[in-house]
Amino acid sequence: MTERNEVGKIYERPWGNYKTLSLEKGYRVKILTVNPSGQLSLQKHQHRSEHWVIVAGEPTITIEESVETHHANESFFVPKGTLHRIENFTKKTVVIVEVQVGDYLGEDDIIRYADVYGRDG
Repeated sequence: MTERNEVGKIYERPWGNYKTLSLEKGYRVKILTVNPSGQLSLQKHQHRSEHWVIVAGEPTITIEESVETHHANESFFVPKGTLHRIENFTKKTVVIVEVQVGDYLGEDDIIRYADVYGRDG
């Protein structure tokens, strides 16, 4: 499991960045910032579910077969094992609060199905 000393650090990714606000046994709270034209991998997790609240911007959200653009103050539940992705096709930054819940919360619990940045896993 990832260590608690990562709380407060900003981790840069090709699509933007994330910051862990809280990390305890069984849950983690993050802020995801998705840059204009940024997109996370089309992915699944084996050990965690995710709850998302959009706080800024208009992301395009994929959950299984559904692909729709959404707005601030909308929320989503992504059960573990569910195919999902966040994309930002706008010129404004997207900010999402993500709460992960599960028995393992490591960043290596990502099964990627498609990634525009060429990342495996």
